[in-house]
Amino acid sequence: MILQYVPLQGARVLDVGCGLGLYLEQFIAQGAIAHGIELDAERVEVAQRVSPHARQGSAEALPYPDGSFELVFSNEVLEHVQDDRQALREAVRVLAPGGHLALFVPNRLYPFETHGWYWRGTYRFGNIPLINYLPDRWRNRLAPHVRAYRRRELRALFVGLYGEIVVHRGIFAGYDNIVARSPRLGRWLQRTSYALEATPLQWFGLSHYLLFRKGKEEA
Repeated sequence: MILQYVPLQGARVLDVGCGLGLYLEQFIAQGAIAHGIELDAERVEVAQRVSPHARQGSAEALPYPDGSFELVFSNEVLEHVQDDRQALREAVRVLAPGGHLALFVPNRLYPFETHGWYWRGTYRFGNIPLINYLPDRWRNRLAPHVRAYRRRELRALFVGLYGEIVVHRGIFAGYDNIVARSPRLGRWLQRTSYALEATPLQWFGLSHYLLFRKGKEEA
């Protein structure tokens, strides 16, 4: 999805929330110069085996000069940060003029909350149905540890940023675990859900995919 709009050969790429470096590895395979920022020190150590440019830091205070990267990538990270608006502004700050931010975040209209929930003070892991459909005050009590975004809420975070939203669409899960356990069922789910991505039902998918292009400096 990124390669449709962003050439990666020789590009300077920053993975915000790079974790163990799995996406860094993929960017390097495409010829990019891949940097990663990760809050957890132990994960940084693992990611540095993939790229020497992985380092510890926060999404809200990126330790890079303005205009450092042609692509900033953030996969299911924004929903966890303390200040999502500040994290977006930092991502755009470190983009070079004309550079892109590729962002994936949870969709509030997806029928399941995939990050688990808190019930009577105890965290319970798993895919919990219909929590995201509750009013905000109830949803936030059950899942205070993670955000999920409606379309208008996500787009509102970009108001005032210099640039434009190039792509904004809903995407479904890859069902990799199901494919591994039951290949026929998994492949059927993939075909069905990927077909839905071409219809208005995409907005009930697992995540938002948004690609933002930073404006070019005036001559």
